[in-house]
Amino acid sequence: MDANEILDYCLAKKAVTESFPFDNETLVLKVDTKMFLLMSLEKQPLSINVKTDPEWSAELREQYPQITGAFHMNKTHWNSVMVDGLKRDLIFKLIDQSYELVFKSLTKKAQNAVNDSL
Repeated sequence: MDANEILDYCLAKKAVTESFPFDNETLVLKVDTKMFLLMSLEKQPLSINVKTDPEWSAELREQYPQITGAFHMNKTHWNSVMVDGLKRDLIFKLIDQSYELVFKSLTKKAQNAVNDSL
């Protein structure tokens, strides 16, 4: 799986925007105004940061050496995921959960705006 596949998957979700607020290589994907995925476009192997339920995070970190607490982020809620060696379905599941957790944290007004977007 490469960065373009991940980007295409994320951009297919409602109200997702992309930006580079930190530097020229860290792509940030947001739902409304909140981040749900970060991806370094220059570093190899490819790595993403996603928000994950804390209980599932603990399980994932025990089961997969490619999944660790995200650097510079709240390690209780954010994981750094080295994509190499992980199944595509797991990566998509991690992205889906991150999007959903962030979506649920939006105000009702923002959630309605996202749901009403194309």
